[in-house]
Amino acid sequence: MEIMQHELKIWNFDEFEVNKKIGELVIGPITHMDLVRYAGASGDFNPIHVDTDFAISVGLEGTIAHGMYVMAQIGKLITNLFIPMQIKSWGVKFKGMTFPGENIIIQANVIKKTATPEEKLVSIKIEATNRGGNIKASGDLIIACK
Repeated sequence: MEIMQHELKIWNFDEFEVNKKIGELVIGPITHMDLVRYAGASGDFNPIHVDTDFAISVGLEGTIAHGMYVMAQIGKLITNLFIPMQIKSWGVKFKGMTFPGENIIIQANVIKKTATPEEKLVSIKIEATNRGGNIKASGDLIIACK
């Protein structure tokens, strides 16, 4: 696992540049055991995540990762970059299935800065893709700055 990480600190508004990558996390390759462990931690034992024969019987190529497993990896990048008090909002949309054997590359890119007399906000696009560029999940993160 590789992490492009900054010192955990309170970020200032002026430290962000629009269209600049501020973080990256590479996960994987994801294993079947990762999915079984996640199922145990989350309580989600849906057989499409843990039982290869079942997953194939319902038309999949094999087991697939929990969407929330991918979101948890995105959360890992976010919490490696920002202290919780700066996270104003965070949302994710699932866009594609993730399979064992895939690596997931999670990137955080600044897309917008907004300053008003009341607050200074930075909008960050988060995207999780495999090495082929297929998007697995994407979302938006809003950071409140000083």
